[in-house]
Amino acid sequence: MSLLSDLINLDISDSTEKVIAEYIWVGGSGTDLRSKARTLPGPVSDPSKLPKWNYDGSSTGQAPGEDSEVILYPQAIFKDPFRRGNNILVICDAYTPAGVPIPTNKRAAAAKIFSHPDVVAEVPWYGIEQEYTLLQKDVNWPLGWPVGGYPGPQGPYYCAAGADKAFGRDIVDSHYKACLYAGINISGINGEVMPGQWEFQVGPSVGISAGDELWAARYILERITEIAGVVLSLDPKPIQGDWNGAGAHTNYSTKSMRADGGYEIIKKAIEKLGLRHKEHIAAYGEGNERRLTGKHETADINTFKWGVANRGASIRVGRDTEKEGKGYFEDRRPASNMDPYVVTSLVAETTLLWKP
Repeated sequence: MSLLSDLINLDISDSTEKVIAEYIWVGGSGTDLRSKARTLPGPVSDPSKLPKWNYDGSSTGQAPGEDSEVILYPQAIFKDPFRRGNNILVICDAYTPAGVPIPTNKRAAAAKIFSHPDVVAEVPWYGIEQEYTLLQKDVNWPLGWPVGGYPGPQGPYYCAAGADKAFGRDIVDSHYKACLYAGINISGINGEVMPGQWEFQVGPSVGISAGDELWAARYILERITEIAGVVLSLDPKPIQGDWNGAGAHTNYSTKSMRADGGYEIIKKAIEKLGLRHKEHIAAYGEGNERRLTGKHETADINTFKWGVANRGASIRVGRDTEKEGKGYFEDRRPASNMDPYVVTSLVAETTLLWKP
């Protein structure tokens, strides 16, 4: 009798041309991920060649029971690191049967901004630093922490090694390799300041693909933590007190910023961001006020300020950018639970389309 692990790892490509496509979408909370699988007659590499599908929106908080059908539109394809072979993960967004984006579909509005000629011409690049916390499943307390108690103060844990300092590295490394396998442009990982907290970076990615890749990376992480029996938390302040929160710092540049003289363009863009600070904060994640306190490497939520190499600022400009007179900047305000479609498109809209 085959072991369950043998069947999970079964390579079906030897016996059939059919492939499994896992359709993935964002659920009713705006942060939860849902998915279901279907069989396709053969390999597909272009999302436009994939069939639309539907699901019961009343079970995800996205439609009433008397009219519950929601339609999935395939938007991006990644290789499936779990089933492997020609099997795929499909990032979708959701519409009514009449073709109207449902309220939790933030991708559709972002796609309109990223398809604007003025935005296309500037080839916006994003690098998103996704911080997250691993929790012990039955007690919802950070991995490696004594149950109901606390580890030693912050200091020894950031980018650290050792059984008493780094908790969950097997999950983190599995996720890193799985993302590379999937074709996600994951650019690095590191242990964070609070023990049990980690970070991965996606990018540089152009336009809407930054959101597609981050959601795919989040889905893969959810699946890996499911296998490991650990809970993934994107709460921006999972532990109150003298502990760092979790953000999703968003690095950004345009073609003009990357060219000679780009530093002046960067300063004008930052000025615009300051003028719309409240609008951005409102769109940068739930519970962010618990994180943006002016402590633990954050600026106060009600204050907008920028600086070179200043991790206590709303916007940080790197030393290399200042020195070379061109490059990128980092928006440190987004929370770990932010929607990357919302944040990336809003940054593009404010800096490229909005007229003060």
